[in-house]
Amino acid sequence: MTTAPVAAREQELLDTVPTGLLIGGQWQDGAAGTFPVRDPATGEVLARIADASPEDGIRALDAAVAAQEEWAATPPRRRSDILRRAFDLLQERKEEFALLMTLEMGKPLAEARGEVAYGGEFLRWFSEEAVRISGRYGLTPEGTGRMIVSQRPVGPCYFITPWNFPLAMATRKIAPALAAGCTVVVKPAELTPLTTLLFAQLLIDAGLPAGVVNVVTTTHSGALSEPIIADPRLRKLSFTGSTPVGQKLIAQAAQGVLRVSMELGGNAPFVVFDDADLDKAVDGAMLAKFRNIGQACTAANRFIVHASVAEEFAARLTDRVSAMNVGRGTDDDVQIGPLIDDRAVAKADELVTDAVSRGARVRTGARALDGAGSFYAPTVIDRVAAGSDILREEIFGPVLAIATFDDEDEAVRLANDTEYGLVSYVFTEDLARGHRMIDRLETGMMGLNVGVVSNAAAPFGGVKQSGVGREGGLEGIHEFLETKYTLLPVG
Repeated sequence: MTTAPVAAREQELLDTVPTGLLIGGQWQDGAAGTFPVRDPATGEVLARIADASPEDGIRALDAAVAAQEEWAATPPRRRSDILRRAFDLLQERKEEFALLMTLEMGKPLAEARGEVAYGGEFLRWFSEEAVRISGRYGLTPEGTGRMIVSQRPVGPCYFITPWNFPLAMATRKIAPALAAGCTVVVKPAELTPLTTLLFAQLLIDAGLPAGVVNVVTTTHSGALSEPIIADPRLRKLSFTGSTPVGQKLIAQAAQGVLRVSMELGGNAPFVVFDDADLDKAVDGAMLAKFRNIGQACTAANRFIVHASVAEEFAARLTDRVSAMNVGRGTDDDVQIGPLIDDRAVAKADELVTDAVSRGARVRTGARALDGAGSFYAPTVIDRVAAGSDILREEIFGPVLAIATFDDEDEAVRLANDTEYGLVSYVFTEDLARGHRMIDRLETGMMGLNVGVVSNAAAPFGGVKQSGVGREGGLEGIHEFLETKYTLLPVG
């Protein structure tokens, strides 16, 4: 593994990243001082940034509220043009954003470039949706009046974004809000705030008016968020993160009857039937498991494989996984970077150790790596027994765990045996069976013979304890719109 300190080109980029709070169009100091952002591959401090107090958070909401009326009245074409300029600027600066994400989050540079492309698509998609917000007009069935159904912006929004996709999770929330005519306050994750700060500057460069987007970074997330959520001027809360935190936020939002969007935990099943094309299944498994070093809510968590093909599937995967290069993501040949911190390494190791103690077999990996940074070896374990923690809890690391089944009903039962329901993956060459799985699996999304489902044009979200609401697609902008009905007399 290579864990070289920050190079000159990296420092040059870091020097361009704002380090303050963005409130009302101005970069400002935080009342709580500053805090460090570290490279998880080396432990080195990349930058020190402003630490917001609860009072800073309310000032950011003040700015969003002050800008709301004018932004809502801004013509849709102008909102669209600003989002499109932001998309174009992101394409021009894609290498800067990719490198910055690799530095603060650890993902390999190739994957960071992929996130820039994915995150940018939300800007382009919602720039197009901004001018397509519509309603309807018609006569009542009784003929006694005429109905006008219109859409209007929800109002000021508060966004809490996660550390694992620092650009895409920001654009996926901010772009539809801006397209709909809403102003926002964004609180990026403490571990990876730099990308959001640079993106906020890009929005300013694209011509976004002051106060429409405000960014507050903090080490006191709960203390900062609680008064913002309790403020009666706030009308929308969107959060991506763990289910326990989401449950607390929903409870807080209930006091003000806020609109909420929650993209919470996942425990994705990856089901391989006996008739599956194993070449496709193995390729899909590599994408579904090891994208973003396994640190994705959409990552396959439980590999449920027909007993007749489980050994061949595991052997092929072991060959691929054992050959993966591990190191600092800035190196071109690296496929697996560090986990976000030492706690993530400890959790991955704990889940693997529990599975092995219950009889699972280690095919490769299953250990933390020595040296600087928070690295865990890419791992394959099979023969995972029922009751193992790794089948119940989200792994969030490069660990692929295989259990087996004997028939379709058992596969469905095992796949649905979780309180989560974000995404599932199914590999079968039987079209009828594939359609049955669409109906039977309790998830908001499904990949049929594919290992990646995310697309800006598609609705992203889950069922059960994986959340409420949808981001992306035609559905995404409606999360930020209220429906208003007006009745006019006939004649």
